Amino acid sequence: MAQHGNLSLVEENPVVAEIAALVARSRAAQAQIENYTQEQVDQLIRAMVWSCAREDVAERIAQHTVEETQLGNYDGKFLKIFRKTRATLMDIIDDKSVGIIEEDPVRNIVKIAKPVGVIGALSPSTNPEATPVIKAISAVKGRNSIIVAPHPRAKLTNKLICDLMREALVKMGAPADLVISIDIPSVEKTNELMRQCDRVLATGGSAMVTAAYSSGTPALGVGVGNAVITVDDTANLDDAAEKIRISKTLDLSASCSSDNSVVLLDAIYDKMLHKLEAQGGYVVSAEEKLKLQNTIWVDDHLNTAIVAQPPEKIAGMAGINLPEGKRFFIVPETGYGPEHPFSGEKLSVVMALYRAADIDEAIELTNAIQSYQGQGHSCGIYSTSDENILKLAFATKTSRVMVNQPQSASNSGNLWNGMRQTFSLGCGSWGGNGTNNNITWRDLINETWVSKPLATPKVLASDQELFGSVMDKLQ
Repeated sequence: MAQHGNLSLVEENPVVAEIAALVARSRAAQAQIENYTQEQVDQLIRAMVWSCAREDVAERIAQHTVEETQLGNYDGKFLKIFRKTRATLMDIIDDKSVGIIEEDPVRNIVKIAKPVGVIGALSPSTNPEATPVIKAISAVKGRNSIIVAPHPRAKLTNKLICDLMREALVKMGAPADLVISIDIPSVEKTNELMRQCDRVLATGGSAMVTAAYSSGTPALGVGVGNAVITVDDTANLDDAAEKIRISKTLDLSASCSSDNSVVLLDAIYDKMLHKLEAQGGYVVSAEEKLKLQNTIWVDDHLNTAIVAQPPEKIAGMAGINLPEGKRFFIVPETGYGPEHPFSGEKLSVVMALYRAADIDEAIELTNAIQSYQGQGHSCGIYSTSDENILKLAFATKTSRVMVNQPQSASNSGNLWNGMRQTFSLGCGSWGGNGTNNNITWRDLINETWVSKPLATPKVLASDQELFGSVMDKLQ
């Protein structure tokens, strides 16, 4: 824990004192489960998910979330709390997180899992329904406790969910304070939590993630999302169009993983665009593009009033006559960078559309767009060509390449792929993060390595084996 050596600071600053009291409660609760068995830990996380994911409760949480945040839609929220939390539990329930978790007989090493302590977690306004549950079960799976600092716009939702998990923990014979919510959040309290906890798990805006890395506490943060999706000339176009629509409209694009830009190869451009229109895409005119731009960005900043809003509302704000049945905007674009804001993250049902001669130009566009925003996060491709898929994967600075899958529903893990289930996506050094992982419980533990002597010691190789022809070249 980050210690405050000056006790007068705690006494004089009420925020420091408030967070110190929460951390003390959390630390006391964590100490009570530090020696829990695997079975005990797994029963706790089952109870935590069930308390929130029962159908009637999930319905209530979904409705409450939409009403409080005014972001996204009921169907998207319900899917996250009802389905995503179940899928996450299923993904980790059989993992061994207590005692010896890994053995390497070749190197004669065993790895022992040990808790970190108190996890300080940030929860965003765009995904406040499932994020607290997923982060909490990841923490408890590692025998940690967690304090959740919500976005003020979702504070009541966060309290509702945390209270449900606290009640479930007590019924299972564990301390309620394994999960604590900051009920009246503020930036100052969140910053103080990050200073005092043992590890930070930050999901939120770039300012909060930057603050997490600057807190002096070991932090796991995420980078900016700005997914770029390529459709090549080998793709199943009907399948691609449907999945792009699913991804683009899920929870009204509240997720940073939604398809922000789509790159179509020349050979299928017209045909694919027609299919996207049939899926509910509305191609804006040059005049409408300018209206949309002036609505989405105000003084070069994303207008929060359009985030995760219905297309009809955005159209009304922009003065665009949106035809009936249209579900997302398609904005033809050629450039990238600050002078071309549609190339950046939009957190709305607005998609930039690019044209590329071939897979090489699509890769160039992907890298150029993501060098502006979203580098390291994720990209995708619809293709049946392993050559094109691997070419994109090798040439892009990205942590995830999702193949023939709806991006926003897939890169954080889903039943149809093997990605770890999470809402915290590391973006590596490209995104200013310390990991590329889909962050789960394994990132929230300490590991002790026990090394025993090898039965047969290794023998140092000869110079010829080690250096080979290099020796002759350096004579």
